[in-house]
Amino acid sequence: MLKPLFTVFILATTLTGCVGPSSLSGDVFSASEAKKVQNVSYGVIISIRPITIQKDGDRIPLGAIGGSVLGGLLGNTVGGGTGRTLATGAGAVAGGVAGHSVQNFLNKSKGVQLEIRKENNDIISVVQEQGSTQFFVNQRVMIASIGNSVTVSPHY
Repeated sequence: MLKPLFTVFILATTLTGCVGPSSLSGDVFSASEAKKVQNVSYGVIISIRPITIQKDGDRIPLGAIGGSVLGGLLGNTVGGGTGRTLATGAGAVAGGVAGHSVQNFLNKSKGVQLEIRKENNDIISVVQEQGSTQFFVNQRVMIASIGNSVTVSPHY
């Protein structure tokens, strides 16, 4: 009875570690960005290209670790003696590969590359997650920046 509960706990912990709130859209600001002066300019969208954003890899590969543990636990329930040892090792390897793949899948998000003509006629390109904001060509936008971080949002 204890093994199934432990297995469920490991799986839940692994998957929870892979998913978190995104800060790559124009709809989300980090706490460190709040109450800071941002430089603002305005422009018009001249093209939009849908993209996929692959978030940077985690320093700790939780998917691979959790998958290895889960795979090893499941493999350990098979057979006995040398067969059990081989099944445990094979389960750990297969679980690690599967966990890594799941983590990579969860770390992808839909985004847009916005090409914008600023009021001074400079053309810039900004990549950000799609978020809940819908963009369209000829839409007037606000470009807010803090250092190298830029956020584009509709300007009404």
